Amino acid sequence: MMTLPSVPALSLRIMRRVLVALALMPVPVISHAAEWDIDQLMRGLAQTRSDHVSFVEKKFIAMLDKPVESSGELFYTAPDRLEKRTIKPKPESMTVDAGTLVIDRGRQKHRLQLQDYPELAAFIDSIRGTLAGDRNALERNYRLNLEGTAERWILQLLPIDEKMQAVVTRIRIAGARYAVRSIEITQTDGDSSLMRIEKLATP
Repeated sequence: MMTLPSVPALSLRIMRRVLVALALMPVPVISHAAEWDIDQLMRGLAQTRSDHVSFVEKKFIAMLDKPVESSGELFYTAPDRLEKRTIKPKPESMTVDAGTLVIDRGRQKHRLQLQDYPELAAFIDSIRGTLAGDRNALERNYRLNLEGTAERWILQLLPIDEKMQAVVTRIRIAGARYAVRSIEITQTDGDSSLMRIEKLATP
């Protein structure tokens, strides 16, 4: 597994987890009157102020014969609170709130101040930029490419920072209208992950 020179191994693992787990949430459908492009997609994503969805994630690791599967729930509250609650195969929570990242695994709890980890902070800000529909924030860290139509689209993010390029090859986000259906991440070490997201029914 490759590491970033200035970020501890724990932070690198957290970065990868956050990238998959907290990247995007489904959002409500709005008008398609304007021409379909990245700006319209960003405007649609920006409509969500909070959301709660379920996920199933598969991690494909080169040294393992079968993918590692987990499932649980994701929460987002604009502009900067993200939470992943893994239920299976074992309970775990990960929360990003303002400038703090907390990982809770039973008796083990890790708390990081993002200001102490510039690369990790830049990464998290990119995720927040996606959730907020902030194209400028995204383009500080990624080159964006949108394919397809409003009914079936793929947004590809290619890292432009050398340290991020050492870890992530690309991120492919697939959706329909303004609801994200899957997030696929390809790493430089050959590992990959695929998360499928579904909107939870309103009580």
